[in-house]
Amino acid sequence: MSWCKDMFGQEKPIIALLHLNAFPGDPLFQDGDSMKKTVEDARMDLHALQDGGVDGILFSNEFSLPYQRKIDYIGPAAMARVVGELMSEIRIPYGIDCESDNLAAIDLAAAIDAYFVRATFTGAYAGDTGITEPDIAAVLRRKKQLGLKDLKLFYFLNNESDEYLVHRELESIAKSIIFTCRPDGFCIMGAYAGQEASSEWLSEVRGSIGGVPVFCGTGCKAETVARKLAVSDGAFVGTTFKVNGDFNNHIDPKRVKKFMEQVDLYRSRQ
Repeated sequence: MSWCKDMFGQEKPIIALLHLNAFPGDPLFQDGDSMKKTVEDARMDLHALQDGGVDGILFSNEFSLPYQRKIDYIGPAAMARVVGELMSEIRIPYGIDCESDNLAAIDLAAAIDAYFVRATFTGAYAGDTGITEPDIAAVLRRKKQLGLKDLKLFYFLNNESDEYLVHRELESIAKSIIFTCRPDGFCIMGAYAGQEASSEWLSEVRGSIGGVPVFCGTGCKAETVARKLAVSDGAFVGTTFKVNGDFNNHIDPKRVKKFMEQVDLYRSRQ
């Protein structure tokens, strides 16, 4: 897709997730933790990902579990501090995933000059933490008010861990979202972080809509990425880049390079 190549330099970019440590006030923030350590851990992960050859970075408050519908002020403030301190070291396009408050993500994107946002913008879901009802009308109006005409929005087409309150086929959902909301891209997710997204869903949705990129949102590994790119327009990649492929760890530079070697091999054959 042309805008993806314009932004990331590749038709099928690999966007790496950079999971930020828990913030003050989060349940996982422990005695001895600090924002200084959060910045330094993020710096280490950023360089491992960039040096490994990924095409974009998505900063995410992944360890602010369980996620808040309306995030405390400390969340966006902490994320802005981290990205602000690393700004001079970021060499590739970067975005924000502000779990699970998409309005906060839009404001944060404006504050840090983000290129894109990934979030649950549409639908109504039920899950472990209750009912999720995003307000896409408010999101798009806020984006307009802030003058973010170049900010790209990746919509979750299905939500990690949660289920639609009323079942509909993903192709039908994608088409109606395109008509009403004009998304820049879709993400198809697995059941949770690191869980493989369905290749069948990727292929079916991508084949039925045309014109809007469809990304694999979770579960790509070095041994599967070629198959996933064959049926998608790119991938968001997180857990597999971490030490031992463990969600709770930080980035392993060797795993990033091994993964991107397989991506380069795939690209060379196209």
